[in-house]
Amino acid sequence: MSQPEPRLRGVFTALVTPFHADGTIDEEGLRRVVRHQIAGGVAGVVPVGTTGEAVTMTPEEHARVVATVADEVHRAARPVQVIAGAGTNDTARAVELARRCEKAGADAVLIVTPYYNKPKQDGLVAHFRTIADAVS
Repeated sequence: MSQPEPRLRGVFTALVTPFHADGTIDEEGLRRVVRHQIAGGVAGVVPVGTTGEAVTMTPEEHARVVATVADEVHRAARPVQVIAGAGTNDTARAVELARRCEKAGADAVLIVTPYYNKPKQDGLVAHFRTIADAVS
């Protein structure tokens, strides 16, 4: 029996979001970061993940970062995937972020187990199912 081809294969780099001194997103700096990763041979990039500054961004900033990364990736000479962070402990906010990421051009979203809330198993299933049902 043959195994199905995995959808994700290779190295996916969690990206940092560069900012200007005034706190605004440095979009050209972000594009340089993405181009550097692509030149290094990554299979995909992960903007606004769970290990950095995404938790302090507005939904508009979050979507702008994803759109900028997706735009730069689509200029690449080879396929590169964008897996955008949309995880949070609030299911409704995660749905909103996931929808914004999809609209901004992400190929997939990265969702996390709700932190602090500590839901039981059925709550975890409901969290992930609700988000999955909200996006393609």
